[in-house]
Formats: sequence, C-alpha cells, structure tokens
Amino acid sequence: ILRESIARLERSGAEKEAETAGFQGQVKNSEATRRRLHNLVLELKGNIRVFCRVRPQLPAEVGAGQASVVSFPDSTAGGEDRGVLLQGSAAKTATGADAVVTHHFQFDKVFRPEVGNAQVFEEISQLVQSALDGYKVCIFAYGATGSGKTFTMEGPPRWDRGSDVSGEDRGMIPRAVAQVFEAAQKQQAQGWSYAMTAQFVEIYNEALRDLLAGSAEATVSSGPAFGSSAAARGGLAINRSGSVAASGSQPSVGGSSAAPKHEIRHEEGVTTVSGVKVVAVRDEAAVSRLLATASKNRTFGETQCNDHSSRSHSVFTLTITGTNASTQQTTRGVLNLVDLAGSERLALSGATGERKIETQHINKSLSCLGDVISALASKQAHVPFRNSKLTYLLQTCLGGEAKLLMFVNVSPVAACTEQSLCSLRFATKVNSCEVGTARRAIASSAKE
Repeated sequence: ILRESIARLERSGAEKEAETAGFQGQVKNSEATRRRLHNLVLELKGNIRVFCRVRPQLPAEVGAGQASVVSFPDSTAGGEDRGVLLQGSAAKTATGADAVVTHHFQFDKVFRPEVGNAQVFEEISQLVQSALDGYKVCIFAYGATGSGKTFTMEGPPRWDRGSDVSGEDRGMIPRAVAQVFEAAQKQQAQGWSYAMTAQFVEIYNEALRDLLAGSAEATVSSGPAFGSSAAARGGLAINRSGSVAASGSQPSVGGSSAAPKHEIRHEEGVTTVSGVKVVAVRDEAAVSRLLATASKNRTFGETQCNDHSSRSHSVFTLTITGTNASTQQTTRGVLNLVDLAGSERLALSGATGERKIETQHINKSLSCLGDVISALASKQAHVPFRNSKLTYLLQTCLGGEAKLLMFVNVSPVAACTEQSLCSLRFATKVNSCEVGTARRAIASSAKE
C-alpha cells in the first residue's frame, strides 16, 4: 500500500511539473505576443521606442564603495524588465524625518547591467531588418558621459585607440551590418540583389567631419535619389580629383587644402552631405575596416567624468538599394546608427579651455534635440530642426519618415544620480512622442 501511495504521489508530482512547465511556456508565449502587439501599436502610432540600458559598476567604483542606486521592480514572470527605479537624494519630510526620494520610470525594454551586447542586439534585430525591406531606420544612444553609449553602439575601447568593432562584445553598429549582409544573402533566393554604400561623419563643435577621410577604400557617387530623377540634383558626385562634392556646389577657391565644408541637404526625402566619402561596400569585412578607421578618427578626450569621453556625435549611415529582376521592384532603405556625445555638467567634468568649449557645444546640441522632441510631442507647427547640425542632419528621421529607437544609457552609481535622472526624464518624453508612421520606399518598373 505504501509503495502504491508513493508511486501515486510521484505520478501526481510529475503531472504537476508538466502542468507547471506548460503554464510557464504559456506565460513566455503570452509575453512574446504582448511584445509583438506592443511594438505593432507603437509602429502604427508612430511612437519612438525607448530602451533603457544600465551599465555595470566599474571596478574603481566598486573599490571606492559606491553602491548602486538603480533597481528593477517590474520584472515579469517571463523575465521581462520594463521598469527602472532610481534612488535619489535624502530629503526631510514635513515631520522632520529623513526620507529617500525614488523615481520610477517605464520604457519599452530595460536591460540590466549583466546583459551583454549580443542579447541587446536581439531586441533590435527586427528593426534593422526593416532597412533591408526599404524603410528608413534610425537607432541612437543618449545619456550622460560615461554611461556606456559608445560601448553599446560600437563596442569596448581598444588599446590602440578607437573601439573594438569585431570582438565578441562588438556593439550595435557592427552587429547590424553583419545582419544586413547575412539577410541580403538569404534574399537572393527570392530574386533580390542589393547594392550598399556607407558613410560615417561626426559633429564636433557644430562642424561636420568625415570620419572616413584618409581610408583606402574608393569613393563612389551616391547616385540619384530613389524613385526620383529630379532628386539627383542633391546627390553626391565625384570630382576629377576623386574628392566628393555636392552636384552644383562651388569648388574651393585657389585649391585650398583646408578641411572641406560639408553641407546637409534634404531633397524629396533623401538626405545628403556634401564633401564626405561615400564607399561602396560588398561584405561585412569591408564595413568592419571602415568602422575601425572611423573609430580611430573620432574625437575623444579626458574629463573628470570619463577618461575616454566622446567629444562628438557620430552618425553611421548605410544606404541599401535592392532590386528584384523577377518582380521589377526596387527598394531603398537607410540605416542610421547614432552615438550621441554625452551630456555633462561643467561643475562635475572640471572642463576648461578646449574641453569646456566642447562641453558647451555638446550640451547646446542636445538641448536643441530636446526642443525638437518637445515640438514634435506637442505637435507644434514649427519644429526647430535647423537650430543645430545634429537635428538638421536627422530631420528626415525625426520628422516621421523613419522607424526610430533610442537607447537611454544610465550609470548606476550615486555620483551620477542627477545626470541619470535628467536622462531618464528626457527618455520618458521621447517615448511619448508620436512622429508619424514610417513609409516603405519601394517602386516598380513593371509596365501596366
């Protein structure tokens, strides 16, 4: 009788375990469905999606005994984090008691410090795929200096300057490029072929700089704008010297060797920058070489907040033109991947001289970005895109023609609480902003 009872209990236990596993699977499936529907709603509304990423504490911070002031209260049964809690400074209540002020924020996704770049990229991979399908896609990283933006977008810093764009911890830019080429190869079975061009610029002290200048790759013309013969007027053309200049622009006077002046032009939904190097890329390795060159050419500096601080906004652009011989369709997608310079307070950074000027330009351009977001959120008739080079360069993306995602990067330590709070509040405003539904750029040459 005892054996039968034990056997009965074991069977019952096994059935309960199987039932529990089934329920857990349903929870995970429900969460996956919720995420898909949530993204669909945001896409239909035209909202900017926002992912929050909290970096790990640095060894020096741990050694100094700096505790984390960030926690994650809203973990779901499926392991999804959508909330982040920031512990603020202590304050006195009406009764004179000490109280800790906490700030709670919710975003489309929150990444804990232990989450690596590979797992983060899984969450944006479908958005990257949209560029191959003919959409404009813009992914940018925002946050205070030292919060992990460049690590997220490019990868960890290398000993020989620049970022590691090919290692296991490589960032969103090299991973996105790898996915685009892999997906393009698979699409060949459906009759698609793709031509891709890349450019990489930085905005330093409100001046555009070509991060690919001096690279060995040959410069190509960007060709006419997609779906429009007239838009070719705003394209890039190759001069006899091999340099690139905007069609119809004036040549430099007296053959001056000074750095070229780059102009931003928007024409029929196509953005071009005069004088920058546009390179045809045929494989991932070619892009990796360009990324390595750009990373070494980018402007970095040391401040009290960060000993490897990005002093410029960088914008990598991959233009993808697809053609299908059997359906006679053509698509034109654009993938913009943006690493914004970190906001910082002069009192904390201790910046003087050149670093102070850089900080002032960085903070002003980020303030202009905030003004644009505010204008879009309140649906104002005038949006001040032209107030900074950054917002003007991203005008077609922010103006409702692209699928947008923003990473807000946050430092977990108490010393950065005020800047983290500002970043999270800005990200909340961005998350509520409706910029319009992205449109696919596709045309057919088939005759009726």
